[in-house]
Amino acid sequence: MGPFFKKNKRSELNYLTMIPFAIYSHEFNSEGKIDVLVPRFTDKVFGKLLQPRLKKKYIKANLDEFGTATWQLINGSNTVSRIGELLTEKFGDKIQPVYDRLTLFLTHLYNAGFISFKELER
Repeated sequence: MGPFFKKNKRSELNYLTMIPFAIYSHEFNSEGKIDVLVPRFTDKVFGKLLQPRLKKKYIKANLDEFGTATWQLINGSNTVSRIGELLTEKFGDKIQPVYDRLTLFLTHLYNAGFISFKELER
C-alpha cells in the first residue's frame, strides 16, 4: 500500500489490484522518452484568464526509460500487478525489485496529481 490512501479506505484496498489512469497527457521528446504535459495553471479561473496568453501552456515533466515504459502501461485497464509483470518482461533484472520501485513511482505520480486510481474515484 502506498502512503496516499485515506485511512478509511486503507484496509479495503490492495495496491497490486488497483488500476491507475493518467490525468495529464504526454508527448515524446527527441530522445524517445515521455514528457508529461502539466498545465501551468490548474485553477479554472486563472487558467482561463492566463493560459491563452502564455507562450508555453505546459510544464514538461521528463520521465526516464523506466518511467516512460511505466507511463505507457498506465492505460486505465492494467492493474499495478500487471504493469509490474510487463516491466519485468521488458527490463528483467534491471528493474528489480520491480514492485518496490513501481509502487514508489506510482505514489509519487499520484501525490503530484499526474495519475489517480479507478478504485479511489468511486
